[in-house]
Amino acid sequence: MSKKKRKTKGHRKNEITKGIFTVLEKEPKKSFNYKQIAAKIGVTDAHDRNQLIKRLVELKEKKRILEESRGNYRATASTKTYHTGTVDVTGRGNAYIVVEGMEDDIFVPFNKLKRAFHKDTVEVYIYPRRRGKKLEGEITRVLERNKNSFVGIVDMQKTFAFVRPTDFRMYTDIFVPKEKIGDAADGDKVIVEISEWPDHTDSPVGSVIQILGKPGELNTEIHSILAEYGLPHEFPIEVEQYANTLDTEVKAEEIGKRRDMRDVLTFTIDPKDAKDFDDALSFEVLENGNYEVGVHIADVSHYLQPDTVLDDEAYNRATSVYLVDRVVPMLPEVLSNNACSLRPNEEKYTFSAIFELDDRAVVKNQWFGRTVIDSNERFAYEEAQHIIENKKGHIPAEISIRETEYSVSNEVVEATLTMDRLAKVMREKRMGQGAISFDSIEVRFDLNDKNEPEGVYFKESKDANKLIEEFMLLANKKVAEFIGKQKPKKTFVYRIHDDPDEDKLQALNGIVSRFGHRLDFKDKKSISASLNKLLEDVKGKKEQNLVDTLAIRSMSKAIYTTDNIGHYGLAFDYYSHFTSPIRRYPDVMVHRLLQHYLDGGNSPRAEVYEQKCKHSSDMEHLAANAERDSIKYMQIKFMQDHQDQEFVGVISGVTEWGMYVEIIENKCEGMVRIRDIKGDYYIFDEKQYAIVGERTKKTYTLGDEVVVMVKSTDLIKRHLDFALIGKHE
Repeated sequence: MSKKKRKTKGHRKNEITKGIFTVLEKEPKKSFNYKQIAAKIGVTDAHDRNQLIKRLVELKEKKRILEESRGNYRATASTKTYHTGTVDVTGRGNAYIVVEGMEDDIFVPFNKLKRAFHKDTVEVYIYPRRRGKKLEGEITRVLERNKNSFVGIVDMQKTFAFVRPTDFRMYTDIFVPKEKIGDAADGDKVIVEISEWPDHTDSPVGSVIQILGKPGELNTEIHSILAEYGLPHEFPIEVEQYANTLDTEVKAEEIGKRRDMRDVLTFTIDPKDAKDFDDALSFEVLENGNYEVGVHIADVSHYLQPDTVLDDEAYNRATSVYLVDRVVPMLPEVLSNNACSLRPNEEKYTFSAIFELDDRAVVKNQWFGRTVIDSNERFAYEEAQHIIENKKGHIPAEISIRETEYSVSNEVVEATLTMDRLAKVMREKRMGQGAISFDSIEVRFDLNDKNEPEGVYFKESKDANKLIEEFMLLANKKVAEFIGKQKPKKTFVYRIHDDPDEDKLQALNGIVSRFGHRLDFKDKKSISASLNKLLEDVKGKKEQNLVDTLAIRSMSKAIYTTDNIGHYGLAFDYYSHFTSPIRRYPDVMVHRLLQHYLDGGNSPRAEVYEQKCKHSSDMEHLAANAERDSIKYMQIKFMQDHQDQEFVGVISGVTEWGMYVEIIENKCEGMVRIRDIKGDYYIFDEKQYAIVGERTKKTYTLGDEVVVMVKSTDLIKRHLDFALIGKHE
């Protein structure tokens, strides 16, 4: 018998098996004999009928179906072969289906995708599992498209065009009839929307809905990144118009309803280039010697009213997106940069958490509610850091945001130094309780007037940053505690962070042990302590960024939910986001719920808020991906001008197709492809996280220092390839 014949026979057996489960699972409480099943799945000839009878007996013996009475079969409660899941397309065109609650993902080869795209929700049929083999199946139906719009390059023909998607996971081009091309020209980067995919055609049919520009250009590529994640780059006209009609004047009548804190010393500390200031700190020494510190947050919810086009848009966006060269704000400028920006010497509505702290930073009293403030000063982090380090208020011109030297009052200096001391006590206490200290390096670019990168620098978190961080953490924690501890339980929006996955931590331990570090798995506290020691020990070393990145990846992802389980990374039992409503919608929800409860309101339905929490978490994830892609674009753009230079880098990742190398001096990461490594035939050794020469046994492993040069750059696909010079001696 030929191979082809055997393959066809095996395929028919699979079809019959699939048909049996389709019939039995459709009506799980009913039993069927072989004739009824044969009729339902279209088995008519004697050979297939015998195969059906034989397969029914096999499945019964394996206890995958039940024989309820002689010759009558029904589905078991435990065997379900159809599942709903999300498609994860790989670079090779195959896919894995991720099913919630299922330990293993289901492999689906390219020819069984049934026209499903990356991230679509689908129904998948799982083939009977063979011993030792991975779960495999086929998609039977696309239940919901993740998106219908794609970024691609126009390939113009005489009477039509094809748009070739730039996303490597999109495995088909899109046919565009001539009348649907619009003004797009050959080679343009566009957004194309799929309208249909007729059964008889190889490609879906669509129309060009937006021309992004010429590939490789800055604006084109930044708008492409946003479009790929479905993120907007401008506000709809009706939203802008609505925002511009808001009355943003501070009124005496409204001040009368609030706690008036305009006479209390108040200031903001933000990045030098910040345009919106959504938090301020006030400071006062009380008669009993304690300190009153106010955490004042822009009262966005005063202007952002539910059931308006403005609120709908803010909810849909859910977050501001911080790209390398621009911010895509959650709120229009009239709010984010004006009415809700706590600029100095301007009266502003705020929502505040006010704490009485003793000398050991213990909270003695707290108050939450709406306030009005008038900020005295605006500091950049560099200026506040100068005060902390020098213990005086003279700010030199080279770090001044005013671009001239100036001095601040002794009162401001004393307030800054006292709050810095209290923040350090709170931080030490937090670390002692098991918090993880992720002070990872952030890459920043020096941009010229065309927003092109001329240099790379790294953002460090210093005492001034940590001062603000600790008081924001205090406010977020205490607001969550205030609601979370009330009885009966009230619906609230929490920021949770689950315990890390122990398998991932063990994998991390295996990697860091190569550098002489180790984790202690004795208990939860020892894991946290050893993680902190690891992060501290690698500071300034070649492996720092690699270890920081791998440690973060070993952690669970923080999400928003109404179901509080605490925050592992911060070592808090209760935590929420209260402090950034200009740029995060969950904070708006927290403000509204907090005021609702302060007014004596009843607890709203948790399901409604849970859905909003999931949407906010999803949008946060998309925004983070867009931000990463914009950094990658700028890194490649920067490296284009350094093609003749040799760089020392650290091997940051190893795969079957090559190794990732991160340049030490600028953190740009690119790939050395395995086929390009000269002098031997190299293979991937998964156990050693290494690439090994078959003849020479020469090894390139995770954490090794190597010398590389730029081989090629692709701004459109955001690929950076290196040529390997050799190991760094």
